[in-house]
Amino acid sequence: MKTSPLPTADTGSRHPARYWHALDDGRYQCDLCPRYCKLHPGQRGACFVRMREGKDMLLTTYGRSSGFCIDPIEKKPLNHFYPGSSVFSFGTAGCNLACKFCQNWDISKSRDIDTLMDAASPQEIVATAQHWGCHSVAFTYNDPVIFAEYAIDVADACHAAGLKTVAVTAGYITELARRDFFSRMDAANVDLKGFTDDFYVKLCGAHLQPVLDTLCWLRHETEVWVELTTLLIPGHNDSDEELTALSNWVRRELGADVPLHFSAFHPDFKMDDLPPTPPDTLRRARRIALDSGLQHVYTGNVHDIDGDTTRCTGCGEALIVRDWYEIRSYRLDARGACPHCGTVLAGRYGAVGAAVDKAFGARRIPVAIHRRP
Repeated sequence: MKTSPLPTADTGSRHPARYWHALDDGRYQCDLCPRYCKLHPGQRGACFVRMREGKDMLLTTYGRSSGFCIDPIEKKPLNHFYPGSSVFSFGTAGCNLACKFCQNWDISKSRDIDTLMDAASPQEIVATAQHWGCHSVAFTYNDPVIFAEYAIDVADACHAAGLKTVAVTAGYITELARRDFFSRMDAANVDLKGFTDDFYVKLCGAHLQPVLDTLCWLRHETEVWVELTTLLIPGHNDSDEELTALSNWVRRELGADVPLHFSAFHPDFKMDDLPPTPPDTLRRARRIALDSGLQHVYTGNVHDIDGDTTRCTGCGEALIVRDWYEIRSYRLDARGACPHCGTVLAGRYGAVGAAVDKAFGARRIPVAIHRRP
């Protein structure tokens, strides 16, 4: 594997890429994700943002973003990672999957540099996040795996300044690269898109097993806090059989206390001829997962207070009551313990956002990083 020193400031959008090696036939193989793209000079990988230029492998979006926003942490979604706190969110362009149902296709499928509206060094991102009082920085909107070098630099700068880091990802990354990438992350929401390889192949242009491998590794070999999201698409990954298999696998391989979010699909990109996911489908999926032994199962993209509420695993008390992304009631101490029975809730907790009057709330604030007030 070739590696290059990583700079501490933005040096332009083209940046030496890590995670590749030369093949005997003269091509370069990208070792970042399980696609293992093999490139001649001038060719780009399937993600579009990693390319070979002469003897160099480059990341072409380093230091450039498709936009910056301040969000509630629950929007990632992360319900057990400093609930009520704010997170500074950004992404770049491109993706290493080819999901026909992509909800952010204008960013993830972009081939237009104009999509990248703003430039920012790691230090500028940290300064802006601190200026707005954010507790963490999230790499999101498109998959941060494909801009790993940039994400790693930003994450290192965040940790030096006392900020937490969050990856919102499909988890499609090689064993080689995931050690570097996730060693810089405090939390991850991993998009488990379905639970059959057929679904991944036909609708995502990928395979299921590498994602399962990433999840098991994250859970058992790291300190990263992990939550899962599955977007339920009518007629494709919402059968009782598949939901039962998925839930049983999560309980058996990851643990009953790993939060699982079932999210509603809306027609978009290449699957705009399907109906939206009915709310009853999400409630059915939640019942199946809870009956399978999972302790924290949530519904997303629908108004469902019960499906947003976090309950104590000891006594069943409602500990965090949410209305969309607004926290209506918060009843945990700084350790995340239930005031009634003392059971400690799985997750990461603290003083930030640990009271309704301190919670960030449901608002979303777009930020122009070079025009801070």
